[in-house]
Amino acid sequence: QVQLVESGGGLVQPGGSLRLSCAASGSIFSIYAMGWYRQAPGKQRELVAVITIGGSTNYADSVKGRFTISRDNAKNTVYLQMNSLKPEDTDVYYCNADISTLSSRNDYWGQGTQVTVSS
Repeated sequence: QVQLVESGGGLVQPGGSLRLSCAASGSIFSIYAMGWYRQAPGKQRELVAVITIGGSTNYADSVKGRFTISRDNAKNTVYLQMNSLKPEDTDVYYCNADISTLSSRNDYWGQGTQVTVSS
């Protein structure tokens, strides 16, 4: 059984910063790409940022220059540093990881963490 557990969401003022963390646990053989997505009520989930096993990154245009994704392979953890936050960044943020166990390879999702940017 593989689990992704997120932390670090909350309420922040416009212009502020938050750091999200997502730790994978369980019978993990290898973790490939890891990423962050966000979703507002009634809208489709959208990619925020992704990082490959080799460290290559890709960002949504709306967060380029403000958000930074990173990972610690020794800890099976991915981070999202969010700076210069705007009200439009308010969403539920979900961690995603492409993980192989000894028996299979699947896409896994965290439970989501709320980020609210408001004065």
